[in-house]
Amino acid sequence: MGIEIERKFLVKHLPDAIDSYPHTTIRQGYLIATDTGIELRVRQKAGRCFQTIKMGEGLSRTEIEIDLSQDQFDCLWPHTSGCRVSKIRYKVLVGEYTAELDRFDGDLAGLEMVEVEFSSVEASQQFAPPEWFGAEVTEDKRYKNKWLAKNGKPGE
Repeated sequence: MGIEIERKFLVKHLPDAIDSYPHTTIRQGYLIATDTGIELRVRQKAGRCFQTIKMGEGLSRTEIEIDLSQDQFDCLWPHTSGCRVSKIRYKVLVGEYTAELDRFDGDLAGLEMVEVEFSSVEASQQFAPPEWFGAEVTEDKRYKNKWLAKNGKPGE
């Protein structure tokens, strides 16, 4: 069992030459996405499949990830209908951290967010976001992937 400590931001503007950064397509769907901070999702990324359980809200949450075979993923995927997101994730170095910049497509096209994971709450508090990061949305439930999958873009 692991603890995920991450801060999430909207993107003010993309870094120069965004397509030169390593990137991959991600599709994920939610089997369970409660309002109490519990989620069970399946994800396909870079030819690998995962099942992830997350518990909690905000900056620090419990995260348990299990590898799935393609057959297991294919069996679970239809059960996520109506609760999915698809995005391209770019890995951008920001000082000593790797920022994960997500550009959503489908119904969420145009939405861009970036998140940074930390080894401790203290490290997260000391992080100074670069100027291309926009407003912080770490504590805003409307910008959690599970909320976006169920409800679409905030304000629409």
